[in-house]
Parts: sequence; structure tokens; C-alpha cells
Amino acid sequence: MSTERAAAVTSFALRHRAAVVVVWSLVLLLGGAAAVAGLGRLDQSFTASGGPGHRANQAIQERYGNGAAVAPLVAVVTWPAGTDVRAPATAARVASAVGRAAGPGARTVSYAGTGDEGFVGADGRTVYALVYPGAGKPDLAGLTAVEEAAGTLRTGVRSALPEARVEVTGVLPLQHDSAVAGPGAWALAAKAACALGLIALLVLAFRSPVGALAPLLLAAVTSVAALVLVEAVAGFTEISFVVVYLVPVTALVLAVHRWAQPPGTTARSAVAGGAVGAAACAVLALFPAAFLRSVGIAGLAVCAVGTVAALTLAPVLRSKTPRIDAPRPGRRSRAVPAALGLTLLVLLTGAATQLRVGNPEARALVANGPARDGLDLLAAAGVPTGTLNPLEVLVPEGVDAKAVAARAARVPGVLLAAAPADAGWHRAGSAVVVVVPEEEPMTAAGATTVTALRSALAGAGPDGAGTGAGPDGAGTGAGPDGAGTGAGPDGAGTGAGPGGTGAGAGPGGTGTAAGLGTAGTGAGGPVLVGGSGVVDRDLVDGVYGLLPYAVPAAALAAFGVLVAFTAAGAAARAAAGALLAATASAGALTVLWQWGPADTGAVTGWVPLVVGVFAFCVSVDRAVASTAGGPPWAGPVAAGAGALAVLAVGIGPQVELALLVSGFAMAATLDALAGRRLTVPGSGPTSGPAAVPRSSPQLV
Repeated sequence: MSTERAAAVTSFALRHRAAVVVVWSLVLLLGGAAAVAGLGRLDQSFTASGGPGHRANQAIQERYGNGAAVAPLVAVVTWPAGTDVRAPATAARVASAVGRAAGPGARTVSYAGTGDEGFVGADGRTVYALVYPGAGKPDLAGLTAVEEAAGTLRTGVRSALPEARVEVTGVLPLQHDSAVAGPGAWALAAKAACALGLIALLVLAFRSPVGALAPLLLAAVTSVAALVLVEAVAGFTEISFVVVYLVPVTALVLAVHRWAQPPGTTARSAVAGGAVGAAACAVLALFPAAFLRSVGIAGLAVCAVGTVAALTLAPVLRSKTPRIDAPRPGRRSRAVPAALGLTLLVLLTGAATQLRVGNPEARALVANGPARDGLDLLAAAGVPTGTLNPLEVLVPEGVDAKAVAARAARVPGVLLAAAPADAGWHRAGSAVVVVVPEEEPMTAAGATTVTALRSALAGAGPDGAGTGAGPDGAGTGAGPDGAGTGAGPDGAGTGAGPGGTGAGAGPGGTGTAAGLGTAGTGAGGPVLVGGSGVVDRDLVDGVYGLLPYAVPAAALAAFGVLVAFTAAGAAARAAAGALLAATASAGALTVLWQWGPADTGAVTGWVPLVVGVFAFCVSVDRAVASTAGGPPWAGPVAAGAGALAVLAVGIGPQVELALLVSGFAMAATLDALAGRRLTVPGSGPTSGPAAVPRSSPQLV
């Protein structure tokens, strides 16, 4: 849309004020109801789709109805000194108590069913059991069911084993305890202060209470309409629930930018900013990853709806609202903080290269509570925290599950691998093998273990076909890795391996042999590695692996649209600034959470994506508004409003929410600090074409 057409739309809106108010009121009321009702269309699993782990988890979920991407509960039992925890009777009591308390449909595994020493703590008195409740699915309802099952399990096992100390922990119970703890007195006071600070900031900036409410109203209608559009698209393609966090805070910052514009520049800056942000987000939506598609579509919707609201509702509100611009500070007063902000952005961009994505480590999720008591009990017994995120290996029909477990147990970094014989671990000829790593999957050692396990089990399907050399063997598919071409141990030939049938070969011989299981056509499918421990790995490989292509492509799209509105130099600075802001936001999360006092070890995988898109959109919009001749105080006010709003909502003990809101706050603040070095605004009044000198960058 050209700026002339945008001005025509604004004039039309001013001539039909009543109709505009009615339409946007209906959008807010009816759209709000529709948006709430449509939340169920969004994918609520927070997992990366499309990767091998996701496919494995889907297969496990469809066949077994639980587990897969949902981390199990961990029942921890510490017996009095002198108790023989390995005695069959003692082990059977634990297994029986856990099985009864877990309820129908649950899958459980412990020392009693496997005899694996990995289920026994180093203290010799502590044992644990993994429990997959029957109602656990990777959506919000399923996760809530698992959290609630922790209390039932804790009560039931304690009742059955009164002489032992019993605790129940797990990733979901730890997260649940942090959520229900609620903010303390200091946090509540900080939330109230942020909310009051937001109102005070807007009142001071726009010089009237009514003027302060206008950007909040613009943000509200933009958020509602954008969510309705996103939910409509979710009927055709997978859209992640994370967009619910991205839309409102982005809408608020854009609304403040637009509301701060002088009346003569609002239309063209809204069109330019909306077009640039929409183009960049549309490019992200084209990449084959659900998270990128989700944030791209959400950003596109916010930019488009925000532009329409700025062209129609904003002028109507402005016509009824007295407005006094704040004074423009001199350039000298901005030079030092802008230079410092730009330097900080560059340093944080370097820190972003050290970002580790994944769920925060268990110790960082909550400081106290029942689940933390269980975690501490495990740690005191010398049980590694990798037990909270086990892997599940789906073994197809025709493959020996015990042989798969034996192979998995030999992988470095694996604490135990077991093939339970209970009926709950077998469906339609398939079986599930549980693999417990020593380290949590978001750590470097844990990620290495996941990769090594996948490699070790590649090709362990019914035909034994696979890629990779076995021990002491060279070639493709040799030795225990399955049938193929290459040398087995001490022997040459085709596919020597244990447990196979066919002609050929022991050590030193040649011949043909099948890999694990029996030779066949492979109708049962390959061995699949899933479980809660692979979700982070999939996110890194499937989503973050695309970022080196997606982020520059989005920046190029932004530049391509910007040059249609302003000079090439200003367009390049704005696109580079937005790219820098998006990358630096990840660096800020790294410094604050991985390296800072919180020491979470990792940053929840989807948080940097959401924060990065937010940073890119608001940076572009702030740059366009500045180039259009907007007041220099608009960027800091918008940043402050966004930061205060998210802090008012998110301050509290819940780590993932704290990660998100801190990322939003830091991204907005950093861009406001450095923004004046990345764009050169037009100078002077902007009410007419001749008001801005042609020598300075401006929107056309």
C-alpha cells in the first residue's frame, strides 16, 4: 500500500468515526471470545515437530498412549540402614506399591523387573522407579494430568511403605511446584510497581490519562485480531501455542511507536513498518520447521493488523485526544548511551554463539517443595539427574528388545538400559526399551549421549540394515550395527553380527549374516529413539539448524522492502540493526541465565525464537518511525512500556516464564539504547513533503 492510499484510508476513517469505533469494538469483544475459544487449535506440545525424535514419540504415543515426549515421574524410596534393597521381597514390595499407586494404564519399571543396578543408588539404601502415568500426553491437559498424578503416587507409595522415606520427583512436578509456589511478597510488590510504572510512563509521555490509554487500546485490538487470524491458519497447518506470548507484547510496543508519531507521519510510518516486519516474518514462515512457521505467521499477523489499526482507529482516537509532544532532547545527550548500547549489542551477539537451548537443568527449576525433596534425595544417594529425562526406544516386531537394550547399555554415558517384560511395555508385537542417561540431555555430555545412542541403534531393524561399522570392523553396516557390506570382528565379508541367522561367520571367518533379530523384509520398521530426552536435540537439529539461513533471509527481505520507502543507507542500517537486536537478545539470555546467578545450564528452546522475532519486529518498526521523523523519545518509551508490561505479568518463581519475560524486557531495552546509532532520523517538522530536508533519509 502506498503512503497516498494509506492517507486516503485514514481520511475515510476520520469521515466515518462512529463506524470505525463500532467495528473495532466488535473486533475486541467478539474477536476476544473467538480467540479464547480457538486456543485449542494451537499445538500445545511445545515440542519440535518433524525431527526423528518427534516421529519416534508420535509412534510411541499412538501405540502406548503415554510416555514419549512426556517425562516420567520418578518415585524415590530410601530404606532404613541394614535393609537389603536387592532382596527379591524388598524389590517386589517397591514394584507392587508403585504399580498400585500409579493407577490403570501406567507403565512402570524398577529394579524388581529388570535386576539392573542402575536403579539402585550408590548409598545402597535408595532405589527409584520410573512411572509413566496412563493419562500423559504432550499437551497442556496431559501435562497437568501427570503433575496431578505425582501427588497420588506419593501418597500411595508412602502408605504402602511406611518404614521407608518416599518422595516423588520429575521434570513436570518440579515445574508444577515452581508455578504453584506463587510470587512472594517482594515479587508481588515488584509486579505492582511495574504495573503502576507502565501507566505512569505512558501518562508522562503522552501528557494525559486518555492519551495513555490509547496505545493500550490499540495493542488490545491488534492482539485479539492477530490471534484470531493465527488460529484460523492453525486450522490448516501446525501452529505452536508459543504465539500466545509473542503477539500481545509485540502489539503493545508497536502501538506505542505508532501512537507517538506526529499526525503527519503516522500513515507512512505505519505502512512502511508494517510492510517491512510482515515481509521478514513471512520469510520465516516459509521454512520447514513448526516453531519458525508459528512465530513467522504470528509476527506477520501482528504487523498487518497493527498497520490497519494505526490507519483507522489511531486517527479517530487522536481526533478526540489532546496530545502534547514531549520535547526533543539534543543529539549530544543521546550519543554516549547510544554508543554504549551499540557496543553492548555487539558483545551480546558474540555471547549468543554460546547459547545452549533446552529445558533448564532440574536443580534450577525450583528451590523447595515436594518435588525438590525427591530430587535432593536422588542426589544424596548418588543417582545422576539424567534419570529425570530417560529415552524410550521403540523396538519393532521381529527385533529382540533385550538385544537392543544390551547394545544401548554399552553406549558411553548411559546409566542403564532395560527391556521390561511387563505387558504394558509391549503392544502389537513391538516393545519399548527404556534408556536412562547419566546426564540431562540439555548438557553437552547429555547431548553427546543422545547422539551416540542414535548412532549405535541405527539399522537395528528387522533386516538388520544400517550404516556404521561395528566393533573392530570397518565398512557400512558391519558387526553389531546390522547387515551390510563390510568387515565384522576379525573377519571380512558381508554384515557379520550377533543374533543373526544365515550362513557365515564367527570371528576370523567370512560369510553372510543378519544383524539384530531375524532376517526379513523390514515390515516392522526401524528402531526409533524417542522419549523426553530427545526433544531438545530435535530442537537444536531441526530448528536452530535452519537459523543461519532463516535469519539472514528475513533481514534481506526487510532490506528489500525498506529500500522502497527510504534511502538504501538507512534501509541497510535498519535491517542490520534489527538483525543485531534479534541475535543480541539470545546473547542477553545466555549471559543472564546460563552464566548469571540463576545458572540454569540451558535456556528453554522456544524462548530465544519468540524473543528474537519480537526484537526484530520492534527494532524495524522503531527504525522506520525514527526515519519518518518521529520523536526520539518514542523508542525508549515503547521499550519501557513493553518491559514494564511483561515484568508486571511474569515476575515470579516460574523459571520458564521468567526466562521469557526477561528476554522481552532485555530485547526492548537494548534496542532502545542502541537504536539511535543504527538509523538517522529525518529532522525538522514532518507535516508536509518539504518539511524534511531531502539530504536526510526519509520515508517516501
